[in-house]
Amino acid sequence: MRICMLTWEFPPRIVGGIARHCLSLSKALAKLGHEVYVVTLEFPGAPLFEDINGIKVYRVLIELGHPNFIIWTFIFNHFMEKKVADLSENIEFDIIHIHDWLTAKAGISSKHFLNKPLISTIHSTEEGRSRGLHNPDSFLIDGIEWWMTYEARRVIVCSNSVKWEVESHFSLPHDKVTVIPNGIEVSSFNLNINREEVKRRYGIKPNERIILFVGRLVPQKGVDMLIKAAPLIVQQHRDARILIAGDGWSRNYLEELARSMGLRDRIRFLGFISDWELEDLMVTADVLVVPSIYEPFGIVALEGMAAGTPVVATNIGGLSEIIEHDRTGVLVYPEDPGSIAWGINKVLSDPKYADWLARNARRKVRKAYSWEAIAKRTVEVYEAAI
Repeated sequence: MRICMLTWEFPPRIVGGIARHCLSLSKALAKLGHEVYVVTLEFPGAPLFEDINGIKVYRVLIELGHPNFIIWTFIFNHFMEKKVADLSENIEFDIIHIHDWLTAKAGISSKHFLNKPLISTIHSTEEGRSRGLHNPDSFLIDGIEWWMTYEARRVIVCSNSVKWEVESHFSLPHDKVTVIPNGIEVSSFNLNINREEVKRRYGIKPNERIILFVGRLVPQKGVDMLIKAAPLIVQQHRDARILIAGDGWSRNYLEELARSMGLRDRIRFLGFISDWELEDLMVTADVLVVPSIYEPFGIVALEGMAAGTPVVATNIGGLSEIIEHDRTGVLVYPEDPGSIAWGINKVLSDPKYADWLARNARRKVRKAYSWEAIAKRTVEVYEAAI
């Protein structure tokens, strides 16, 4: 099968989880013997074409810019659909697969130009991310998402909570939407790293313990709730240090919040870090916290589980489907600093309990979230659409 996959982010352009999802899914599809052609955006230092483990990656030059993000997406979609048309002169695609609203226009145009089925994966919705539709931009994005689901032959979502969300909000037929979870490469997490060396790298003493957050610094990720929980954690665990890895437009507010609470020496903002640094930190951390307010899936929780790190997460969306409370992790109430602190303190106070959680979680990830299994289920959706 010849698969044309459209995504606005693909390594080394990493903004959220879509880039890693598309790379891992494409690799798994190629291993199953399918031809995968990824059309994505240019990125400084990255070649316009490369072959990654059998995946043909085409990065498109964007010849026009604009400071408004939505206008810019319409501009780059124009150049992406031109690239698909050029490739179609020599490649007869069987299926077109797009990810989120950002490539909807190019995917829909390509569907009609090539007369091939369109598959759309919805990683999250505008209504969920923004907790409602409050301005013209949100209404426009919401409309594009509806348009994408209408034009698609099949829709893939990452959790049952998102399936319910898109079916109810976009009035989709139940059998048009398939749940296929995200996956994880368990083998990429080396459990034998020197943890003291990693701690030194970040100015952490050997006897101090790491509470880790990884993600974009935006309101939906609930980082402010973790910061507000910090005094309740420090009361019980004077050796605790909170590391916040990631960047986003809320960073200045969050740093000021930490300063205003007198916790700047306990909380360190790392900014964006590389994949290898992230893997080292995941394995070294004593607890990974996912305090999200809205989380369609929560792949960072899977990464923590694969790394053998106890996970404390809010009991919402996909997180509540990934984690079994008190067995593969600890679930806490969203937007509740007291509950978040309780979960973290529970893990830090009982090393044997923490190790038990981590072992159970790693076993579950190996069994249920392999990319090979996910690729096979994705191919079944392709075949049904064709």
